Amino acid sequence: MTSTQSSDAPALDFEGGGVRVEPDLVRIRLDLAYDGTEFAGWARQDGQRTVAGELERALGVVLRLPEPPGLTVAGRTDAGVHARGQVAHVDVPAAHWAAVPGRMRCEPDRALTRRLAGILPRDVRVSRVSVAPPGFDARFAALWRRYAYRVSEALGGVDPLLRSHVLWWGSPLDLAAMDAAAAAMVGEHDFAAYCKQRLGQSTVRRLTRFGWRRDPDGLIVADVQADAFCHHMVRALVGACLAVGEGRRDAAWPARVLAGRTKDSAVSVVPAHGLTLEEVCYPAATDLAARVQETRRRRPALEDPGPDG
Repeated sequence: MTSTQSSDAPALDFEGGGVRVEPDLVRIRLDLAYDGTEFAGWARQDGQRTVAGELERALGVVLRLPEPPGLTVAGRTDAGVHARGQVAHVDVPAAHWAAVPGRMRCEPDRALTRRLAGILPRDVRVSRVSVAPPGFDARFAALWRRYAYRVSEALGGVDPLLRSHVLWWGSPLDLAAMDAAAAAMVGEHDFAAYCKQRLGQSTVRRLTRFGWRRDPDGLIVADVQADAFCHHMVRALVGACLAVGEGRRDAAWPARVLAGRTKDSAVSVVPAHGLTLEEVCYPAATDLAARVQETRRRRPALEDPGPDG
């Protein structure tokens, strides 16, 4: 996916590991969700409908800014990927922030949440707006991101009301074998075999959780959690486990591919629509600046922890 970088460039100054926001700006945290079906991904792209594009346009209107502001996001999801627990931040002039309520008798955070609900399209919603604590950065302060990939093996296909969020797999799957294959890949590894690599960027990631379960509705769900993800990483990991689940590969095969650090043509990158960003976790406010410093030390400043999936 090609995209412009301006919407994800950090609007930060780092001095001695701390985070400094210009004094006339207020950093705002946005908690949001979206249905990725009709979006060409998160990042703004010329001539394409994107989540960032819609949000930045709406923020520009509500905040009465001369041009749309740039958003920084926890994880840049790819085209077709959904989000239930996405987090972004934006730096806005203090005067414009104070003016958001207008005639509304409430604080700017509630006023902005309400006004965005009236202008945003129905497939993207901001559930909460808050003034970010000192040191907060939606991308670099994140401890981990958690995704879920949902699969249905129902004989008659996916429930029509869920078809845009669940992958239909037309044959029975061995859930125990898939779970064993996933567990063998937890830890810090070079995931080059499962990533769409980018020049000059590391493919080492810390996978802290990867397992399969069956939910109460009978769907098979992969829970995947890591400090950050490479492009296509989640969908490639899921594809490898599905090959195990239908008996084409043994449970140790995905880990062997991982150790080889070379792409295997037998690993399929599954479709995007089954993937949802469920949650992003941050440390306590007192530890935010230290987390940002640690993340930037582990990865070059220009490296992006996404797009994910």
